[in-house]
Amino acid sequence: MTKPDKPQKRTPAPRTEVRTSIARERFMRLSYTLRDRICMLDYPPGMRLSEETLAAEFGVSRTPLRRALGWLESQGLLTSVQGVGTMVTDIDIESLTQVYQLRMELDQLLGTLSPVLPTEETIAQFYQLFERSRALVFAPDPRGFGRLNIDLFHALMRLTDSEPLRDISERLFYQASRIWLKSLPHMNLAHELAIFSREIADILAAVEVGDLSAAGHIRRSHISMGFIRLKKNQDMQPQTLAID
Repeated sequence: MTKPDKPQKRTPAPRTEVRTSIARERFMRLSYTLRDRICMLDYPPGMRLSEETLAAEFGVSRTPLRRALGWLESQGLLTSVQGVGTMVTDIDIESLTQVYQLRMELDQLLGTLSPVLPTEETIAQFYQLFERSRALVFAPDPRGFGRLNIDLFHALMRLTDSEPLRDISERLFYQASRIWLKSLPHMNLAHELAIFSREIADILAAVEVGDLSAAGHIRRSHISMGFIRLKKNQDMQPQTLAID
């Protein structure tokens, strides 16, 4: 009778690998938290970030904090000003023109570049986003709009397995996302939320039937129309201020 093979012992990961993994996880968590605060305007344009305050809040040394700040600077969200410190960058629709143009082209690739067929979990996620959008239509809230915008983007990124596409799209999205929260005080929030809810409904319908190409084209169309509305809003602001 053949003896069963002895279970092989797992070789524990070297301590250096464990430390590297923990350090990377801490770096990403810190970077993403700071990025979220910038994009939700908790850190508004022009604000100076104090390394001492942030290090104390997150319980980290200056070294990992400066790495996170450096990464955010490479993403266009922060800038280092000699003699002043690290500042949150400002944004306007004119400076984002090329960003929006590229985003429109990239989003069309969602359904053609390494597409990932949606699972039940993915469809459920889009349905939850749609329900949140409907709730916001009846109770408009700028922060709810901003959070929903971020969550929809990440849900869409689940539809492609192309890492380069995800990386570039993420960088461009976060460069542009703040413009909405910055502009909404001068726009009809209820109207914008109604449009946003229709976009999510259309994307949900495409995802449910597995037509990712349609989902990409729907997203492109709404990005284009959103950019036009933002541009018109900015063009109207000086007139509004003059009348006031």
